[in-house]
Amino acid sequence: MKTYRGGIAGLAVMAAAGAWAQSPTDRVVLVPHRAVYDLVLDDGKPSRDITTARGRIAFDFSGDACDGYALSFRQVTELTSEGGPRVIDARTTSFEEGDAKSYRFKTESSAAGAPADIVDGTAKKGEAGYEVSLRAPKAEMHREASAAMFPNEQMKAVIKAARAGQNTFNVRLYDGANSGKDVYDTLSVIGRKIATPATEAPLRKPEFEKLARWPVTISYFKVGSGESTPAYTVSFELYENGVTGAIRLDYGSFALRGTLTRLDLLPATECAK
Repeated sequence: MKTYRGGIAGLAVMAAAGAWAQSPTDRVVLVPHRAVYDLVLDDGKPSRDITTARGRIAFDFSGDACDGYALSFRQVTELTSEGGPRVIDARTTSFEEGDAKSYRFKTESSAAGAPADIVDGTAKKGEAGYEVSLRAPKAEMHREASAAMFPNEQMKAVIKAARAGQNTFNVRLYDGANSGKDVYDTLSVIGRKIATPATEAPLRKPEFEKLARWPVTISYFKVGSGESTPAYTVSFELYENGVTGAIRLDYGSFALRGTLTRLDLLPATECAK
């Protein structure tokens, strides 16, 4: 089951007083923050065999475009079907350079108490494409000739597209998912700027009232799968500082809705990039 790594894509810097001001279209300033989302089964989507679901997402995002971006993420989901409940626990730590030239990641995921599957590696961009050096599940090199964005780079690009009034945005994404070899073609559908107040309590603050936000749905298509339907889809309300609310995770056979229940803004450092 694909996890949600925040509105950074997974997920996301510089938040002190000046970070809340409107930024030029060509510069996106993401805010360092900790966020917690409570998950429930989306009753609006028929599920094949999942009767109930609950869970939580927690992540800690820090850094800036000068020093790079660090993410600590965990998603725990309990799914109940005719066979009984099972718990899926996924943890990810990652570091993406501010110029998006390299991306370091480690993911540990387990289900029903089984030993964790570990994917650990580093991806680096070259003149054409990128190269992945994996340490786990086994040491190996993987090369892609086609260019792809890393998660924070993608999120910044989506925000720029929203500011520019674009309705769609396409990009290839590498985020270290699954085996560490998978890459996705993504389609972002961006709605009109939202004018109504946020429904989630942590976002009903004066500083967020000054920020633009848009409804965004990102569909992920695994490259080389030959599938015309997405492997999964993530929807959320995206603020121009990278904070997300009202998330929805659609896995095809069922969907989860997430409500932001806690948001802590973290200290920021000055960065001119």
